[in-house]
Amino acid sequence: MARREFAIEGMTCAACASRIEKVLNRLPGVQASVNLARETAVVQFPAGTLDDARIVEVVSKAGYAATPLLAADNHSLAQRQLAAYSQQRRWFAVSLLFTLPFVWEMLAMMLGWHDWMVPRLWQLLLSLPVQFIIGWRFYRGAFHALRGGGTNMDVLVALGTSMAWLLSAVVTLADWPEQAVYFEASAVVITLVLLGKLLEARAKGKTSGAIEELLRLSPKTARLERDGQLLEVPVASLQVGDRVVVRHGEIIPVDGDVLEGHASVDESMLTGESLPVSKTVGDRVYAATRNQDGMLRIVATSVGGKTQLAEIIRLVGEAQGSKAPIQRLADVISGIFVPVVVCIALLTLLLTGVLTHDWARALIHAVAVLVIACPCALGLATPTAVMVGMGNGARRGILFRNAVALETASASRHWWWTRPGR
Repeated sequence: MARREFAIEGMTCAACASRIEKVLNRLPGVQASVNLARETAVVQFPAGTLDDARIVEVVSKAGYAATPLLAADNHSLAQRQLAAYSQQRRWFAVSLLFTLPFVWEMLAMMLGWHDWMVPRLWQLLLSLPVQFIIGWRFYRGAFHALRGGGTNMDVLVALGTSMAWLLSAVVTLADWPEQAVYFEASAVVITLVLLGKLLEARAKGKTSGAIEELLRLSPKTARLERDGQLLEVPVASLQVGDRVVVRHGEIIPVDGDVLEGHASVDESMLTGESLPVSKTVGDRVYAATRNQDGMLRIVATSVGGKTQLAEIIRLVGEAQGSKAPIQRLADVISGIFVPVVVCIALLTLLLTGVLTHDWARALIHAVAVLVIACPCALGLATPTAVMVGMGNGARRGILFRNAVALETASASRHWWWTRPGR
C-alpha cells in the first residue's frame, strides 16, 4: 500500500473533515483519514492506482485545496500553523474594534442608560465591514461546502448572522422605529466565532512547537572531509558515504559509523539516557546528538529524511494526526450536526411565526438557534486534545505511537489510582 500525506486548506469544522474523508474513501481501494487539528489528510491506496494529481482533484471538487506534504515538510506545516495564528489575531483585533460600540450599547441597555444608544445608521455602518469583509471567510466557506454537496459550520454562521443583519438593515433603511434592530447580534457573533478560531489556532501553533523543537536539534551545516580538506557545507547537501568531522561541543549532523576518534556523546534526546555514551571506532552515532568531548570522523549511513531524528519527527506527526477511539462518536455526530441544526431553526421559525403571528420575532428565534450552534467545539475537541497531548509528551521526551496509546494511558492511570490495596 502506498501512503501519501496532504495539507488541506479551507476546513473550518469537523463536518469539513468528514466530507473530505467521504469523497476520498469513495475512490477504489482508498483508505483516507483527515485530521482537522493538523489540517492534513493521510491517504493510503494500492501502489500504482492513484497519483497526487488525482487526489488533489477530488479534494478540490469537494470545495477544498490539497497540497502534497512530504516528511521533510513538517517544518513548513508547523510554520503555516503559526502563521495562521498571527493572521487570526489580526482579524480578531479589527473585528473587536468595530464590535466594541455594540458591546457598550448592550451594557447600556442592561443598566437602563437608553440615552447612550448608538444611532441605527451608525450601527449599520459599523456592522457592515464586520458582516461582509471580516465575515467574508464564512460566506466563502459556506459556498465551497454547499458546492461540494455538504454543509459545515460556515453555513450556520453565514446564514444566522445574515438573517439578523438583513432584517436590521431593512428596518433601518425603511425607518420603522417601532421594530427592533439586531446589528449587535451579527457583529458580536462573528467576533466571538473569530475568538474561538483564534484560540484553536493558538492551540495548534503551540503544539506545532513540539515538532519545531525537534527540528531545531539538527545542525544546519557540517564539516565535510573531501580530498584531505575540511569544507563547511549545508547538511541538506550531504550524501550517504560522505565523511564528516565532528569536533568537541558540536552536534552530529548524520547517522553514521565512527571511522576514527574517541568521544563522549550526549544521546539523551534519543534514548533518554542522561549520562554521555562513549563512542569509538566502529560504533554507531546518530544525528542531533552532541559530541561533549573529543573528535570523531564519521562515515554517513543515513542523511536528511532517513535519519533516526527524521523518523522520530515523522512518527510524532503521524501520532498527532491519528484518531482516538472516542473520536468515532464525535465524527458521526459532526457529520449530521449542521443539517439537524438547520432543520431545527426552520421548525422554530414556522412554529413561532404560526403561534405568535410575529414573524420578526420568529426570525430572531430561528437566528438564535443557528448562531448558538455556530462555534461547535465537538468535532475539534478530540483532535486538538490529541495534538496537545502528543506535543507535551514530545517536549518531555515521551513519544506516543498513536492516539489509541494516549487514550489507553489515561485508562491505565485510572487503574493505578483505583486498584485494590493502593
